[in-house]
Amino acid sequence: MLLITSELMVLVLAIVQASDGWIDWNYFALLSLFVQWATLTSAALICVLRPRLARLSVPRATLAIALIILLDVLTFSLFADNILHPQPGVINWQSIAKKLLLALLIVLIVLRYFYLQHQWQQQREAEMQAHLAALQARIQPHFLFNSMNTIASLIATDPEQAEEAVLDLSELFRASLRTSDQLIPLAKELDLCQRYLAIEALRLGSRLTLEWHIAGGLEYQAIPPLTLQPLVENAVYHGIQPRQEGGTVRIEAEARGDFVYLLVQNPKPDGNGSLHSGNRMALSNIQARLHALFGESAVLKHSHQDDVYTVTLRLPKITQQL
Repeated sequence: MLLITSELMVLVLAIVQASDGWIDWNYFALLSLFVQWATLTSAALICVLRPRLARLSVPRATLAIALIILLDVLTFSLFADNILHPQPGVINWQSIAKKLLLALLIVLIVLRYFYLQHQWQQQREAEMQAHLAALQARIQPHFLFNSMNTIASLIATDPEQAEEAVLDLSELFRASLRTSDQLIPLAKELDLCQRYLAIEALRLGSRLTLEWHIAGGLEYQAIPPLTLQPLVENAVYHGIQPRQEGGTVRIEAEARGDFVYLLVQNPKPDGNGSLHSGNRMALSNIQARLHALFGESAVLKHSHQDDVYTVTLRLPKITQQL
């Protein structure tokens, strides 16, 4: 971008400079050589000094960058003047001063542009963080009261199991209230799913059957927190709970190419509109979060086939450490 922008500026100056025709090609060639060398060396110097410049305040960093570029332009101006006008002891200071003034104006304009762009990016990131936090805050497991009743009934008969259920429930709510994490490893999300299903298994008993098919090597796959767990929760709430005979929830995870596919299957929900409405709301919530973090590369789809309801989630293959 620096090369293209500086060359366009040279082209404009060459057109303005031309007295005959559209462009002064000799002036264009000489000025291109001067401007490109000055641009590339200034950019290289700024990149080398970037760690130190990053520790300065915005005004001091602006002043330091302007001084670096002006000294670089001064050096090349003196060199070019000595090559083009080899007269001992004669330096065209007026011409050099014009170059320095032009360089200063361009530097200030470019730095102002970068500063505004940085401010816009920070504002956009803050808005996205707030949006993600608002979406994640909506995820509240609706099985709270059933879980508390189950725990209360276990206190007298099996206090150790009741304690385990309380720990699982507290971990789930801790995850739902933690809005600072944008991405977590898949292993952590699967642990939340297992904790949730352990609580539901206490309530549903033999009506709930689980099938896990998790491919190896996906422990550190990045996933937004509380993405898979709500899908599993919907599978139990809409596909298992309303059925007298219960059913099977199948959870799969596998890598294909540059993507990781997560699949949750359950018996097809009945025709109750409220259940479908809640299911659509959860899917829309998850889709919005995925789109905010991954863009179009993340996809969430759902389908019905042979009395089986399937939700498929595609994520770009990204590593997230614990």
